[in-house]
Amino acid sequence: MTVLVDSITRRRFVWLAALAGGSLALSGCAGDGSNGTGGPTGVDGSGGEGAGDGQNPEAAAVAARAAVDERIGAMTLEQKVAQLFIVTPEALVEGVSQVTQAGDMTREGVTAHPVGGIVYFAQNLLDPEQTTTMLANVKQFYADAGNVAPFIAVDEEGGTVVRIADNEAFPVQDVGDASALGSAGDTEAAKRAAEQIADYLAPLGFNLDFAPVADVVDPLRSDTMGLRSFSSDAAVAADMVRAEVEGFRDKKMLCCAKHFPGIGAAAGDSHEGAITIEATNEELETVDLVPFRAAIEAGVPMIMVGHVSLPNIVGDSTPAPLSSAVVQGMLRDSLGYTGIIVTDSLSMGAITNYYSPAEAAVAALKAGCDVPLMPERFDEAYQGVLSAVQVGELTEERLDESLTRILTAKQEYFGL
Repeated sequence: MTVLVDSITRRRFVWLAALAGGSLALSGCAGDGSNGTGGPTGVDGSGGEGAGDGQNPEAAAVAARAAVDERIGAMTLEQKVAQLFIVTPEALVEGVSQVTQAGDMTREGVTAHPVGGIVYFAQNLLDPEQTTTMLANVKQFYADAGNVAPFIAVDEEGGTVVRIADNEAFPVQDVGDASALGSAGDTEAAKRAAEQIADYLAPLGFNLDFAPVADVVDPLRSDTMGLRSFSSDAAVAADMVRAEVEGFRDKKMLCCAKHFPGIGAAAGDSHEGAITIEATNEELETVDLVPFRAAIEAGVPMIMVGHVSLPNIVGDSTPAPLSSAVVQGMLRDSLGYTGIIVTDSLSMGAITNYYSPAEAAVAALKAGCDVPLMPERFDEAYQGVLSAVQVGELTEERLDESLTRILTAKQEYFGL
């Protein structure tokens, strides 16, 4: 027992030392397209911020786009469809309810379905050594098969929504709830919070954090967003969101503003069932959309659409991620957003109570989303999208549009 405790202590010391130094080698990741700390290679994908010296930005952008186009052109339809999805590790391993390592079954899963990303939860993350090994192995499986490197994602907002900071096996400090940061009104503290989160996620192998929350909370209506939202004041929330996006970007960690167009004024919980906001477009413009505009101005690479119904805008109870009026009309056309649009989890009650996995995934893509996140049954959702393309309900060109956004972000942040 003493030997085991001493061994664990030594491993934690090594991990802490690496964290303090800002780097941690991920053994077995050679060739996985990452730089070992979750940061991007040069814009041309050749590695490092100094990559491409002597090449002007316009030429570098052209080269990067050419690399993305070439990669997409070499993908089969099946690979294209898989690349759109971000799923849990359990979705790729048949008959396993809790994945805590990446071995032969995971290798087979990601080889058969090289999904665009995998999102991990507390049940998957036991301690630093186990986590770094698991994530490094997954990346290596992708590299060995010649597939595009995956998003390795987690929900780590701080406070009530964390997967790492509330686990005593990970010696890191929780940055606290967004509401406390917003109440203090210190944007530098918000930026430091994002940087701190990135500093402990990246050495573990994560390259995408589904944060920050950009919802403006109505404390009289929302039972779920009070601590997770920065503020009930749109301007304060916008300042904090902008600061956190800048913090994540400075640390080369992909981040995601959520839950467009804002669920802070909705009663109920979309995990359980449908939620509705009766706001008009004009009301959303003056309140809920303000932090999302700030996130876009700060260069947020990904925005998550929440499962809220907007009858005064959509005309019916269709959840926002499945509505082209919201995704294409509001986020793309009105706000001018050109980055990745991801749905909230498609395994939530607001979706599963009304749609099959295939119906939800296809509808999300038709609405303009790029990434169907965590469908209730991945195999059905995958096959549904594949079949939709084969029968002409979705075109391969439509998939390529989303793939271009996905691969462009991967190229920028960690290389293909």
